[in-house]
Amino acid sequence: MAAENVFFIPVGALCRREVATCAADQALVEAAATMRERGISSVIACDADGPVGIVTDRDLRNKVVAQGLDPHGLRVADVMNSPLVTIGEDEYLFEALFLMSRHRIHRLCVVDADGKLSGILTDSDVLRLQSRSPQQLMLEIEEAASAETLKTLHRKVEELVVHLVGTGIETRDLVQTVAHLNDRILARLIELVRAERYPDLTRRFAFVVLGSEGRGEQTLVTDQDNAIIHADDLTPAELDRLREFSVDLIDTLIGIGVPPCPGGIMAKNDIWRRSLGEWKEVLDRWLRTPTPDNIMSGSMFFDLRTLHGHADYERELKRYITAQLRANDLFLARSAANVVKFRPPLGWFGRIVAEKQGPHRGTMDVKKAGIFAITEGVKAMALRAGIVDGGTRDRILGLCEAGVLDSQQAENIVAAFDFLVGLRLRAQLLALEEGREPSNHLPLDHLNRIEKGRLRLALEEVQTFQTFLRNRFQLAQLGG
Repeated sequence: MAAENVFFIPVGALCRREVATCAADQALVEAAATMRERGISSVIACDADGPVGIVTDRDLRNKVVAQGLDPHGLRVADVMNSPLVTIGEDEYLFEALFLMSRHRIHRLCVVDADGKLSGILTDSDVLRLQSRSPQQLMLEIEEAASAETLKTLHRKVEELVVHLVGTGIETRDLVQTVAHLNDRILARLIELVRAERYPDLTRRFAFVVLGSEGRGEQTLVTDQDNAIIHADDLTPAELDRLREFSVDLIDTLIGIGVPPCPGGIMAKNDIWRRSLGEWKEVLDRWLRTPTPDNIMSGSMFFDLRTLHGHADYERELKRYITAQLRANDLFLARSAANVVKFRPPLGWFGRIVAEKQGPHRGTMDVKKAGIFAITEGVKAMALRAGIVDGGTRDRILGLCEAGVLDSQQAENIVAAFDFLVGLRLRAQLLALEEGREPSNHLPLDHLNRIEKGRLRLALEEVQTFQTFLRNRFQLAQLGG
């Protein structure tokens, strides 16, 4: 993650707006009384043109008490620090830190374009910014001692996303950060549930995440997709205990704010909790019979990634999937055929077409418009090439190295993918801002002309990629 981006936050977005002020000729004892009553450590002296000085508790201690002076005979102007060091509210945080360091001060007066006082920034505010950093949040997750604490931290992840978007961080770095934080929340929850209620639980299993979570490509958490793979020879008692743990875990996960999967793809459900051998049988059935439901289930499962437990089960299943697909290409061809059915919403002359009716009128579902085609199409090609690990970007680079995609193709697909994911995140944040559940539907009237131009280019790239898939998998022969 580009951590340096936090230094490009405008000072006005971080400073405190409520500032205690006084006149330069005001009695010092009155200013000190204001500081005591408000529990603050400084007061700003202002005249008609703006701030002219500052008095701090250190000034009272060093310039009055230590000197043995009678404060009742002093005015603010007698002890205030002047001329005052100020910074414009549109200046960046790194400039504020430079001024504090250069002048060896702990506070800066923030002024507007006319030089009027608009706030105050302290070194404590900068430290407070660190509490909104991914590193600090990660530490809090690792130290969480209860599900209730994780519930609070889960909300903080959303708040962090909103904050980081304002820092100009690259979308791919933001997505990677969010995915890692979500991973750690779930992993820590598993540790807590096991330690508190299931210390006797078998260790011969793996809790795996699937789909976009498995690829590490979540933006904001919408719902969960997970499963359990366990040893073939667990005893009935061990299986019962594993079932109890799975139900308890998923219910607790829902309780901390992660919604259940509408399709039931959760480890608490028996069909998503199987032994290694049983999963191989299920995979055989999916691969032999590529119905729409089996394609959806298989595609979701192919993105499996171990979050807790033995990763050997994941590696074994991925080896098995690769071997089976080499022997039977029909499943991947059907998957590719499904991908090209999701046509980007482009009309005549490249006009972007919004939904015309219903609750989402005037919007575009960013996932259906292009993200799905890229993630699933790339996945089909990657599996055919024996690439089973990583997210969509990793797979694109792997396909480039394998000679399946040329460098320009890869660059274009990555650019389209990154832009569409950024729009998806924008749609989800807009929904939160309006008090709605995170959604993939982006109102097109929220895009300016330049953004619409970039969107059109991204969707055209999706169309080009779909044409490539048709040819690569010879879908004309399948009627795709």
